[in-house]
Formats: sequence, C-alpha cells, structure tokens
Amino acid sequence: MLKASDIMTREVVTIKGFYTVDQAVRLMREKKVHALIVDRRTETDAYGMISDADIVYEVAAYGLDPKLVRVYEIMTKPCVAVAPDLGVEYVARLFQQTDIRMAPVIGDTLLGVISITDILQKGDFLEKPKAPLLEEQITAAIESARATCKQYGPSSPQCAAAWDIVEELQAEAAHQRADVLERTAFDEYCEEFPEALEARIYEV
Repeated sequence: MLKASDIMTREVVTIKGFYTVDQAVRLMREKKVHALIVDRRTETDAYGMISDADIVYEVAAYGLDPKLVRVYEIMTKPCVAVAPDLGVEYVARLFQQTDIRMAPVIGDTLLGVISITDILQKGDFLEKPKAPLLEEQITAAIESARATCKQYGPSSPQCAAAWDIVEELQAEAAHQRADVLERTAFDEYCEEFPEALEARIYEV
C-alpha cells in the first residue's frame, strides 16, 4: 500500500500567522495553491492552516478588508496532520471524515503536504483497489485458520489467534463498505465446532 510520504508534495508553502490575508492571497496566487501551512511560533507549537475557503467564508463573505485581517484570526489551528507512514487509503478516509482537502505530513519535522489532488493523480487506487485485495486476504485467512484449527484443535490458542486475524480483516472490509459486521467467518466455524468458543476465554 502506498504511504502518505510516497505521494505527498514535498514543496511546502508556508506563511507566518501575523501576515495579512492580503499577503496570503497573493502568495496563494503566486504559488498556485489552495492552502498555506501556517508556521509554528516555537518548537512545541502546533502547525496551522489557512485555505482559500477560509478566506472566502471569513473575509470576502463579510466584505472585510484583507489588508486588516491577520492569518491567525481565521486559520485552523491545530490543523489535521498526517503521519508519513499512514496508508493513502486511510488518508483519504481521514479527509472524508474531517471534510478537509489537504493536510501537512509531519514526522519529526514538516515533511510535505498531501491533498485530494495528490491522491487522485499519484495514488494507486485505480490499479490496486483495496476491496478486492481484502476479499482475497479474507479467503486466504479463512483457509489458513481452518487448517490451523484442524492441526491444533478447535479450542487451541493457535486456532483462536488464527480466527482473530480473519475477524480483523472482515471488520476492516465491513468498515470500508460502511456496513455493520453481524456475522463473521468465526461464527460460522463455531456452528460446526462449538468448542472453538472456549479458545476465546483468554487469561488476564
């Protein structure tokens, strides 16, 4: 799976929070970007972000003078940030859940920015969609779990661990489809081998 660091834009356009919105708009136009990362004031401070939407909604919509409004007055801080190792699919889901279009990629330092455009243009979801791959992994995991349980017994810890993997994959697939997982492959297995439930009684 591609990671955020694989497709992010490494050239980051930043601005200071005390700059005016007029300066921010000019910088956006010059760099042809829709948002700017607002620099931290100190090493322990959070990054912020100001977008074209912030400017339109908070300044233009009220007829305010952009030369008199400071970036820090309308920016989002702290802004949603992405870890460099986060899978692109999860970045897309984060964007959907938080209704954002871009986020800084932050490790020990600011490494880049990732946007919806990066996902569309550089992502591999066309060539390698996750859903079919997950179904293949689930099928293989079920076969592996049944083989493990046949070898060690339905109530063995090895059997339980093998079904844990299956259920984790099934939960991920259900989450991706926005479905509620009501019946798992382990539930079906337990109909054949009720004693398998004993393996789910873990010692604390």
